[in-house]
Amino acid sequence: MRKAVNGKVLYLIATTLLVFGAWHAGQRAAESQMGSSDPATTQKTLMHVFAYTPVDGATQADFAAFNKATADMVGAIPGFRKVWVGKLRRPLEQGDSEREYGVAMEFDDEAALDVYANHQAHTDWIKVYDRVRVPHTTTIDILGE
Repeated sequence: MRKAVNGKVLYLIATTLLVFGAWHAGQRAAESQMGSSDPATTQKTLMHVFAYTPVDGATQADFAAFNKATADMVGAIPGFRKVWVGKLRRPLEQGDSEREYGVAMEFDDEAALDVYANHQAHTDWIKVYDRVRVPHTTTIDILGE
């Protein structure tokens, strides 16, 4: 009887340690992806954000090609971390224009943004971007603190 109880206790301890270890590993993985263990910490990266007016007559295929070309720059350009592409929740009035779509790009820092601006992948991307947007954008760069 005692052996059965000791075996169950050991099994319970081993299971508890395994569950705790898996939970702890998951927490550490999440922290490394977030860049900080403190969720209230702001990011130290650079956000390059711009809004644009779509071209009349741009097709779904044009927008799909733009989305793909935009996503393909991540990993192809050093320091280009992430990108978001989409329709603005509310249009942005800019002079006589209305910006309806936007892009947000995350870079390591200002130097990475400079690499992006002069990279061949960016030059190729502009050709695809020009098929979906009216020239001129509303652009801001946010330096993380």
